[in-house]
Amino acid sequence: MLLQNVSETEKLAELIGKVAQPGDVLVLTGDLGAGKTTLTKGIAKGLGITQMIKSPTYTIIREYTAGRLPLYHMDIYRVEYGADDLGLDEYFEGDGLSVVEWGNMLADSLPADYLELILEKDSADPDRRKASFQVFGTQGSAFEQRILAAWENLS
Repeated sequence: MLLQNVSETEKLAELIGKVAQPGDVLVLTGDLGAGKTTLTKGIAKGLGITQMIKSPTYTIIREYTAGRLPLYHMDIYRVEYGADDLGLDEYFEGDGLSVVEWGNMLADSLPADYLELILEKDSADPDRRKASFQVFGTQGSAFEQRILAAWENLS
């Protein structure tokens, strides 16, 4: 899916928050500056979270519990070793939505069931993004279907 500008990226993000269900896991993959944290801010808005969303680059995990579902925002970029010691399973199996920036770096520490959203910057237009999904497991597939159906309804 092609996101023409920041506004469309924010719409997709808010929609993801609106259709998320307890236990959903979303892995955000993309280069630096692709919009992973911006996307998470929109997801929080879709969940009804009004608190300021900050990148958890140095804290690894930030929890936001004041929305329709808890949001577990993780940034794994600086985790080189010991991902298994972070207790991520408690979040992945919890009652909220886990959003994991740089989750592709977790490899074996990711759950078997999740949805990956890959963001790619457009070299010709700095505001445009290509977004694509990769599904892992039945819950990830159901999450993708809810997102795509809601996106279709926007058009």
